[in-house]
Amino acid sequence: MFTGSLVAIVTPFRKGKVDERALAELIEWQIANGTNGIVPCGTTGESATLSYDEHNRVIELTVEVVNRRVPVIAGTGSNSTEEAMALTTHAKQVGADGALLITPYYNKPTQEGLYRHYKAVAEAVDLPLVLYNIPGRTGVNMLPATIARLAAINTIVGVKEGSGSVQQASDVVQLCGDRLTVLAGDDSLTLPMMAVGAQGVITVTANIMPTEMAELVKTFADGRVAEARQIHFNLSPLFAALFFETNPIPVKEALGMMGKIDPELRLPLCPMAQDTREKLTRALKDAGLI
Repeated sequence: MFTGSLVAIVTPFRKGKVDERALAELIEWQIANGTNGIVPCGTTGESATLSYDEHNRVIELTVEVVNRRVPVIAGTGSNSTEEAMALTTHAKQVGADGALLITPYYNKPTQEGLYRHYKAVAEAVDLPLVLYNIPGRTGVNMLPATIARLAAINTIVGVKEGSGSVQQASDVVQLCGDRLTVLAGDDSLTLPMMAVGAQGVITVTANIMPTEMAELVKTFADGRVAEARQIHFNLSPLFAALFFETNPIPVKEALGMMGKIDPELRLPLCPMAQDTREKLTRALKDAGLI
């Protein structure tokens, strides 16, 4: 259902408020440059520091601007199942095409707890759901066997696999087959994960290079493996540069350098250190972005 290059879009701020105009312009730019879907209010969208009103408004605005041209997969996860239900319910009400739900963070549920969490949300809201596994952020790894259990639920249609393990992605594909779409959660692993059966990526890099990320996925899907490999190599310096510091610090800084947004962040995130900012600047210049 959701395939290709899906951008985990940043949330622009200006003077402490969500910059709705800048967000709308970013969405238009993404669609014009081949991005296959928009994912607001994920980690890259700084969902952790958005108020509930802001969170809901960003999703609502994204749906309005996209206007059904590409899918909108709203980030609606929480470490509280009830809060995840409420956010997902709102996303459905305003017209999102699906929801991305991160594994509950900090409270470190068991595998059974993860299963019950997602099952409860799926039973509460009739909306296509994409699981989001990223143990480096949450402290818990959702195992392939748990994902396979959840794939039996009709409205659970995909997983963003961000464990950093191609083997784990391979295991998920093998266990779930056509019941579940696997999407890479690490830009640098898009190509290797597609080689074992993933069907795209939810990507940070597309924020600054939407055309190239869309081409990376499309060329591999079309069987043009050598061409896809070359795109991967061309993008590799940016894959690294955008994680010189905690995401989304570098990508917002990059978008600021490109004149797309004010690179404002919310504490506890803060502007880049001078040395990493200089390295990011060199990477952007080498890529012809500034």
